[in-house]
Amino acid sequence: MPLAQPGLLLLAQRLGHLREHHWPEVRMTQAALAKALGSEGSLSSATVSSWESSTSPKLPPRNRLTAYARFFAAYRSIEGDQPCLLPLSDLTDEERDAYDVLEAELLALHDAARKPSARDELPVRGTWHFDDTGPVTLICGQLPPDRTGSFADPVDPNYTELLSYADLDALVELLGHIRAENPTVDIFFKLSTNVVPDDLSGHIVLLGGIVWNMITQRLSEMTRLPVRQIYDPEVMTGEIFVVDRDGIEQKFLPTWDPETRDSVRYGESRILVEDVGLIVRIRNPFNSNRSLTICNGIHSRGVLGAVRALTDARLRDWNERYIADYFADPSTFAILMRVPVIAGQAITPDFHAPGCVLYQWPEA
Repeated sequence: MPLAQPGLLLLAQRLGHLREHHWPEVRMTQAALAKALGSEGSLSSATVSSWESSTSPKLPPRNRLTAYARFFAAYRSIEGDQPCLLPLSDLTDEERDAYDVLEAELLALHDAARKPSARDELPVRGTWHFDDTGPVTLICGQLPPDRTGSFADPVDPNYTELLSYADLDALVELLGHIRAENPTVDIFFKLSTNVVPDDLSGHIVLLGGIVWNMITQRLSEMTRLPVRQIYDPEVMTGEIFVVDRDGIEQKFLPTWDPETRDSVRYGESRILVEDVGLIVRIRNPFNSNRSLTICNGIHSRGVLGAVRALTDARLRDWNERYIADYFADPSTFAILMRVPVIAGQAITPDFHAPGCVLYQWPEA
């Protein structure tokens, strides 16, 4: 079993000590603490347990540590029928002073845990490395005939099959990377319209959204992913993402250049300055020994951004570290992200950058 770095262990020990000894007369279970802190976003006792682990603790997000400080700064947090997280504005002057001290301590431990260590210097096993024999099949959507030229027509002497592939930039980027990471594994790519049952029993990688990639639509429905893609009249050029939170549907939309936002009304093109991308990694529902990965976006830039987040040589290891730190099981996660677009080019997302991650599942 791998050992955690010293800074992370110190934070884990402090969190466990707070829960068990801050109020010695109170038996505060991980489940009770998770329920109290979860009032500002769902939280499980398993997640609290992972933060307190004595062997392989996970690093809590900073906002969760500020919630810890707020909870343990006020004895009133446990005076009701159920432990609760008091609003910061409700704290007394004395409680606010205790909060400030505890918050500073926990955030300092958090920052120390993030500093490089011997463990951090070890490479994180990449999402696109497969330990078994595969195979891996990348499945793309097919562009409709009115979106392609004559070279995509099989009757044309210069027919080129790839011209009918949607998200071709993402396919080329990812295909080369997976082959480099897995030189002994069979790698295939196909249009969703050409998929046969045998293609779905290995590792599956789906590129693109629900309109042009029927396999993405079908498997998204089967696996009941927490992030859904739907049509929205505000965005006529792609399908947006939505997440249900406490019965309320939250929408995630692209961002347009303000000067061109209304250009579509006059038959002109809007300029995209930020897309939304999604990467999902779960078990293949047709073969639990293999994986299903979805790289999706509202537009093609979002799909490419989701791919490059874990292929870009300058950022992939940093983003892989985020996955290793924030998900108890790196083989099961979903990240909805901002994808900046500059001069028409998708910029690789940095998961650690403020505001980059719009939603993640499982939620910490």
